[in-house]
Amino acid sequence: MNIRQVFGLVHRMYLEGVVESYAIGGAVGATFYLEPVATLDVDVFVAFRSPGLLVDARPVFEWLQAAGGESEGEYVILAGTPVQILSAGTPLVEEAIRDAAVLEVEGQPVRVFSAEHLAAIALEVGRAKDKARLLQFIEEGVLDPDRFEAVLRRHHLLDRWTAFQRQFLA
Repeated sequence: MNIRQVFGLVHRMYLEGVVESYAIGGAVGATFYLEPVATLDVDVFVAFRSPGLLVDARPVFEWLQAAGGESEGEYVILAGTPVQILSAGTPLVEEAIRDAAVLEVEGQPVRVFSAEHLAAIALEVGRAKDKARLLQFIEEGVLDPDRFEAVLRRHHLLDRWTAFQRQFLA
């Protein structure tokens, strides 16, 4: 997996205006804050350029194909790495893309969800692996408590957070 090359292609797609914005999320995004975990793919969340309600993702996939990407099921293979291109989908993910941190990997800029947004998304999705990731964020102490609570408040997740705390942190 040549992650630097993947990040370079995705960032170039953004710089060339193919997408309005993007950010790395999922397990790969979490590795910027936590210990690395095994994952099969890179989740790239994008804000599509769209003048209306309907989103046309073709320009993204055409650009990626022209850059050497190959479609394989739900993935685009970039630099030998499965990449999943995902639409923002929810107001929380839209905010996470807007507020993404610009970090560097071997000199390559890449936009990455903040730890607080990754944790809030894990709470919102609520699968077992998401709950485990949320516990990792808490145990590693990487969340800014005020910022995390503000994200939860804006996205109506405080009740879910209270339930999570009762179940796992009591």
